[in-house]
Amino acid sequence: MLSLHTNVASLSAQNSLSRTQSSLSTSMTRLSTGYRINSAMDDAAGLQIATRLKSQSSGMAVAMRNTQNSISMLQTADGALNEVTNILTRMKDLATQAADGSSSDDDKKAMDKEYNSLTDELSNIFSNTKFGGTELLSTSANGKLNAAAGITFQIGADSSEKMTANFDTELSAAGGVTDSITTATTGFVSNAAGAPIAASTGSILFTDANTAIGSLNTAIDAVSTLRSKLGAVSNRLDHVYNNLSNISSNTQAATGRIMDVDFATESSSMTSNQMLMQAGTAMLKQTNSMSSMVMSLLQ
Repeated sequence: MLSLHTNVASLSAQNSLSRTQSSLSTSMTRLSTGYRINSAMDDAAGLQIATRLKSQSSGMAVAMRNTQNSISMLQTADGALNEVTNILTRMKDLATQAADGSSSDDDKKAMDKEYNSLTDELSNIFSNTKFGGTELLSTSANGKLNAAAGITFQIGADSSEKMTANFDTELSAAGGVTDSITTATTGFVSNAAGAPIAASTGSILFTDANTAIGSLNTAIDAVSTLRSKLGAVSNRLDHVYNNLSNISSNTQAATGRIMDVDFATESSSMTSNQMLMQAGTAMLKQTNSMSSMVMSLLQ
């Protein structure tokens, strides 16, 4: 129907052109940002799922850093205890040498000086080994590994994903036997009566070098037990890290499938919409000339 008041073809062309322009704008936005979802209108359900996945991924990334920091802390303690073992081994060697009848009193005095110097370093290691300013091996209330409730590691994005490790028993045993050694006088050199000569009155005395050997063996075993516990917990944290890395990778991949734009598909869609825009514009121009056909009928 030819009409001056209503140009149906023009209205239809305008509606089609408006829809095409909206689709073209969406395609251009997606291609410019790289995201398929740029607002909740694009995919309401997808946005909700992707947001939850991104939150989980972010939390796991922090948990992965937590595990690495925790491993570093435990390795710091293990490194210090390794040096403690080296010192105890040297002290045991000195005691073993002093126990031999071939060693003269002068030899024993020299051994005694080195032995007592090493005890000072034992005390220093247990008191001053720190991680981030926090004491690790101290048997006082300040000791990080000495917490009776254990150390809680956050190993996941959820509040329930925790891991607790308790080193209180092992540290107390290692610290206790080591303290008894550091406060004792070796007494490698005996006086005329056969009694050990104490460096200071009131000190605990090893009656002979053989007693020192036994105490040092006990100390080495206690330190080794603590190091074994530290290694076991560190290994578990390493497995936690590897598992989190796997979960995080797959979670991020799932998020990308929801949020990221497929450039090949979207580029094709944009090209198609551009052609439709050109065709729609041309047809709109043609429909606007239909009114002149009505006027031709009146001539």
